[in-house]
Amino acid sequence: MKQLVVAERYCLIGHLVAMAFGLAGLLIVMPHPEFLAHVPGGQTMFAWSMAGGGVVYILLGAIAVAIHAYRTLGLTGLLTFLVPAVGISLTSELLGTSTGFPFGNYSYLSGLGYKIAGLVPFTIPLSWFYLGLSSYLLARVILGGNGANPGGFGGFFRQVGAIALGALLLTSWDFVLDPAMSQTAMPFWYWHQPGAFFGMPYQNFAGWFGTGFVFMTVAALFWRKRPPQLQPAQLNFPLVVYLGNFVFAMVMSLAAGIWIPVLLGIALGVAPAVICWSVARSSQPTEVPVVVTEATTDALKARVATASVGVSAK
Repeated sequence: MKQLVVAERYCLIGHLVAMAFGLAGLLIVMPHPEFLAHVPGGQTMFAWSMAGGGVVYILLGAIAVAIHAYRTLGLTGLLTFLVPAVGISLTSELLGTSTGFPFGNYSYLSGLGYKIAGLVPFTIPLSWFYLGLSSYLLARVILGGNGANPGGFGGFFRQVGAIALGALLLTSWDFVLDPAMSQTAMPFWYWHQPGAFFGMPYQNFAGWFGTGFVFMTVAALFWRKRPPQLQPAQLNFPLVVYLGNFVFAMVMSLAAGIWIPVLLGIALGVAPAVICWSVARSSQPTEVPVVVTEATTDALKARVATASVGVSAK
C-alpha cells in the first residue's frame, strides 16, 4: 500500500507540473519564440510539449485519481465509477462530434492524442473520469451522506442532490476550460457554429451537466449498498485535483482576456468545492491525547495494590 501512496503522489505532482509546463509554453514561449534561444534544448522541449503535453497531463491525472480511488474506495468502487464515466462520456462525445447532440457542433483538433473513430481523442473520456470523480466525492460530503446509507424519501433526495452538485462542479470547470481550449492562440477544438457565451453555445453546458449527472447516477446506484466512506483527510486529494485543473484553465482564459466565465466558475465550482471540503474537515472528531507519565503509572499501581488488599481482607 505504501508503494501505491508514493505512486499516487508522484503522478499528482507530475500532473500539476505538466499543466504548469504547458502554461509556460502557451503563454510565454509561443508569444516570444526568441526565448528558446536561451534555453538548451528549448526547441526540442517545446515541440514535444505541443505534441504530447496535453496527453501526458491528462494521463497522469487519470492514473493519480485511479490509484487514490483504489486505495480509498476499493477495486469495486473504482471500477463502478470508472467504467460508466468513460463509457457514457465517450458516447456523448462521439454523438456530439458526429451529430451535434448533446453539446453542439464542434470538432477536435490535434494535441490530445489518438482519436477514437477519428473523432474524439482517447484522453477526453479519461478527463471526464478524473474530474468527475473528484467533483462527486466532494459533493457527497454535504448531500450524499459520506459513508452513510440514507434511505427513505429524504435519503433519496439527498442522493439526487449530491449527484446534481457533483455535475454542477464538473460543469463549472467547463465554464473556464472551454474558452481556454477553443478561443485562445492554440485551440484544441473548435465550434462550427460559435455560440453566444464566449463562443460556446448554451447547449454545451446542458450537455456537460446531463452527461455528468447520468454517469454519477449510475455510480451512485452501484454504491447504494456499500457507500464509500472517506476520512476527511482523504478529501484533500480530490480538492487539489479540482483546484489544480481549474487554475490551469483560469490562467489560460484570463491571459486571453476572458474573465466572466472565470467568475462564474469560481462562484459555482470553486466556492462549493471548498465549502464541501471545509465541512468534511470541521466534522472530523478532535482527539484529546492522553499523556502517560511515570507518576501516573505509579499512582495506578498503588490503586491496584490497595484494591487487591481490600478484596483480600473481605
